[in-house]
Amino acid sequence: MTAAMLVSPALDAQRVGLTYPTRSGETEALKDIDLAIGDGEFVALLGPSGCGKSTLLRLAAGLMPATTGTLQLHGKPIEGPSRRAGVVFQKPNLLPWKTVRDNVLLPARTQRLDLRAAGRRADELLELVGLAQFAKAYPFELSGGMQQRVGIARMLLPDPDLLLMDEPFAALDALSRETLTFALQEIWSVQRKSVLFITHSIPEAVFLADRVLVMSPRPGRIVESLQIDLPRPRTLDTFDTPAFTATTQHLRRHFNASPI
Repeated sequence: MTAAMLVSPALDAQRVGLTYPTRSGETEALKDIDLAIGDGEFVALLGPSGCGKSTLLRLAAGLMPATTGTLQLHGKPIEGPSRRAGVVFQKPNLLPWKTVRDNVLLPARTQRLDLRAAGRRADELLELVGLAQFAKAYPFELSGGMQQRVGIARMLLPDPDLLLMDEPFAALDALSRETLTFALQEIWSVQRKSVLFITHSIPEAVFLADRVLVMSPRPGRIVESLQIDLPRPRTLDTFDTPAFTATTQHLRRHFNASPI
C-alpha cells in the first residue's frame, strides 16, 4: 500500500478496543486495533473463530460503539450506520415477497433516495452482478449464490464508499463460492470501492485482497499486515503460481493449520 492511499483513509481505526460484560465478569473482545484502509483498497481479514473479526466489522459499520479508541470514515467519526458504508453478511436476508429488482431497491426506499435514479442504478447493478435476466424473479427461484449476488447489488445501490463483507460466501457450496469469488473480483475492479472482507479461507483472502490482515485469538489484535503482490486480474492459474503458494503457506503458519 502506498503512502498516498493513506492520506485520507476510507476507514481509520486507532487503538480500538471492546470490552463487554458477562456473568463471570468483563470479557475483552478487541484490544488496540490500529487499521487504515485506503480508497479503493481491498483488505481481507483472517483470524481464528471468536477472535473478534465480526465484532470489528460491526464497529466499522456503526452497529455498535467501541469501548476505547476512535473509528473514522473518511475523517468523520463513526457514530452509527451510514449510507457511506455498505454491509453484506453470510445470508443476504432478501424479502421473499419482493422481486429481485425490488430487493435491490430497498435502500432507496429506506434512505429516501430518488426512485427514478435508483431504478436506473438497480438495473445497472443487476447487469454488473450477472442477474439482469432475473430482475422479475423471486428469491426462492434463485440459487444461494445468486441470492448473495442480489445482496451485493443491494449493498451497492446507495453507492457507499466502504464495503464491509462478513464471510459472504461461507454458506455456499464450493463451486458457488469459487464462482462468487471471481464475480466479486470483477465487481470490485469496476466499482473500485474500499473493502474490508472477512473470511476463514486463506486462499480466498490471498486471491481477492491487496492486503491481508491477521488477527490473534481473543482479545483480537492485528498481528500481521501482509501486502499481496500478485498481478491483476487474477485467474485460475493464479492459484498454481509459486508466489500464491508461498503466500498462503506463510499465512497458515499463524494458525498451524492445514489448507482451509
